[in-house]
Amino acid sequence: MDNESNTGAMASDTYNQFAGSASCAGCHKKITESHRHTAHYHTSQPATDSSVKGSFAEGNNTFAFNKSVWVAMERSDTGLFQVEYLRGVEKKRRRMDIAVGSGTMGQSFLNWRQDHLFQLPITFFSAANAWSNSPGFPDKVVFNRVITSRCLECHSTYAAITSAPGKEPESFDPKKIIYGVDCEKCHGPAAQHVQFQMQHPADTVGKYIRNPARLSRQQSLDLCASCHGGRLQKTKPSFSFTAGKNLSDYFIVDTTAPDPRNIDVHGNQYGLLRASACFRISKTMTCNTCHNTHETERGKTTLFSQRCMTCHNGTHEPFCKMKNTLGAALAQNCIDCHMPLKPSRAIAVFLPGATAPTAALIRSHFIGIYPEETQRILAALKKK
Repeated sequence: MDNESNTGAMASDTYNQFAGSASCAGCHKKITESHRHTAHYHTSQPATDSSVKGSFAEGNNTFAFNKSVWVAMERSDTGLFQVEYLRGVEKKRRRMDIAVGSGTMGQSFLNWRQDHLFQLPITFFSAANAWSNSPGFPDKVVFNRVITSRCLECHSTYAAITSAPGKEPESFDPKKIIYGVDCEKCHGPAAQHVQFQMQHPADTVGKYIRNPARLSRQQSLDLCASCHGGRLQKTKPSFSFTAGKNLSDYFIVDTTAPDPRNIDVHGNQYGLLRASACFRISKTMTCNTCHNTHETERGKTTLFSQRCMTCHNGTHEPFCKMKNTLGAALAQNCIDCHMPLKPSRAIAVFLPGATAPTAALIRSHFIGIYPEETQRILAALKKK
């Protein structure tokens, strides 16, 4: 069975069909090691001293809701905790069991209560290097926000759901979670693949696995859009969608022309890209045209600019009208002009003592012309 005839074998994925990324390293060591440094890989992990961002030192480990109520981040022999205090008296203590988020933007934390998961009220906000209230939480201590399989579907490779369909809150098997967006999130469950390749080491054609490079354009886009396509409403159980399948068979997909003004920069990068002229004109552009998901590329504006210029090279696609003014700077950074950082409405938190939320700045995937950004960059160049 080759890459293209694999869909039937994955119709009923279970935990035992996954091999784990450690198995991938035997044949794909370089790619596996590289991927382990990416934000995708760290988007969920057990909450430990090494994985949790933010200070637990006295004086830097609290978030105060008011003068009487605060939450302290504390460690003990049994783990890391968020502890609610009322006028100095401990009221509630919950362990930080899972860290969600790589820490690039921040981290939120989940707590196991029996076999249910709940989000904790305090988040680490990386831009301010400070503890904050969790995005979307009210201005009070809340420990009962339920985590669903749809949440885990975008922040893990697999989580075994043990509750009956439709029952809330959903329950999970803590021993059957594959943390992070790992190899098998994009290549499909690999236990059968690993078994076959170990028995047939001379066979160089991958069996029982998906190679995303061989997917159709829409299949490739669907794979990324399952997590970066906005608030999709699922029509089939979480984790049943895998690489090579049609997203519309598993989710209600909005096919209307997207208005970038109504799309938040967090969570729906596909919607913003789909509204861009670059994407609408191209017949081949996908997320992987610009992103190598095996590598850590965040902040490498020169690298992304060079990828833009593989098409916008002055030959067959429009080239920057500011090329004479910008000179060599253009080749180093066309991203900030045409894909600027924009404040997210979805990731906006209250920092200690603040009366207004602080938004995370996220790269917009609506590729366009932003006159205000151009003027800002020109002003910065004049100062040099």
